[in-house]
Amino acid sequence: MKSRTWTALAGGLLALALGVLGATLPVPMVALGPGPTFDTLGTVDGGPVIAVDGLPVYPTTGHLNMTTVSVTDRITMFTALEFWASGERRVVPRELIFPSSSSTEQIEQENAAQFASSEANAESAVVEELALPATVVVTAVVPGVPAAAILRDGDQLTEVDGRPLDSIDGLTSALAQTHPGQTVSIAYRRGGEQHVADVVLAASQDGTRGLLGVVPGAVTRDGDIKISLGGVGGPSAGLMFALGLVDKLTPGELTGGKFVAGTGAILPNGTVTKIDGIPFKMRAARDAGATVFLVPADNCAEAASAAPDGLQLVRVGTLHDAIVGLDALRAGQPAATC
Repeated sequence: MKSRTWTALAGGLLALALGVLGATLPVPMVALGPGPTFDTLGTVDGGPVIAVDGLPVYPTTGHLNMTTVSVTDRITMFTALEFWASGERRVVPRELIFPSSSSTEQIEQENAAQFASSEANAESAVVEELALPATVVVTAVVPGVPAAAILRDGDQLTEVDGRPLDSIDGLTSALAQTHPGQTVSIAYRRGGEQHVADVVLAASQDGTRGLLGVVPGAVTRDGDIKISLGGVGGPSAGLMFALGLVDKLTPGELTGGKFVAGTGAILPNGTVTKIDGIPFKMRAARDAGATVFLVPADNCAEAASAAPDGLQLVRVGTLHDAIVGLDALRAGQPAATC
């Protein structure tokens, strides 16, 4: 056989081998894209996403959809190139989403923990926003502060220096006139048992006030709130859970019948924080039928540059901002935008 024939044959076999590998061998990349959306006012698997017992509940209309980002793992080189060329998905190193330092089980547990935290923070933010009778709970303890030797996550704070607590603001007020190093008496409940302890206060960020060193949350004292949405992870559903709960617990219709979607992690005090993947979440929302999208204030620049046609952006820094913005839209008035 002539040398040119051998060269052509070898080249063809090499191309075939590369083609097979490119089509079948996974690369260390994942593709991010629009994920499913879920109406927090609706039902999933035959049950309500948000269930309330022991408190007045009012009718709702429209949609308040939380949004997600899909992750496609074990993609091939050809699939990665296809996603990159189409622009429909973003291809990133797998290590960013699935760190090699953590097992799959650990990553799933972390995502589930973040999601559970978003549910608890949503209830806390709503309890504070609506001034419902509340029990103050410890959601986290700052490492290294004196209180870390006494308090645990889940403890119910009932008093500070004999002052009963019924809100997060009440705890803030109780410590307003204290100073770092001061000893205060706290009463707390754990596992159904009441405890009293003296705690030395840490320093606030400005160093002028005493700080207990816990992240406080609030749960309703008069009813029971349950948020159920399995198979979803991460913290970014908090804002939409909170709005769905506000809509159910207050007269009138928060959406005014509109299809509203959004995203944003929420802190127990109602502050809405930045999230990732907002271009994909906006696209998923618009594809689902949304006409309004609630955007965390720190995501506004990114959102404004990537918003799909027909999707009105509303800027929110807190749960209260979101309620005010939806109230304005319902009244036909302008809302804060990006």
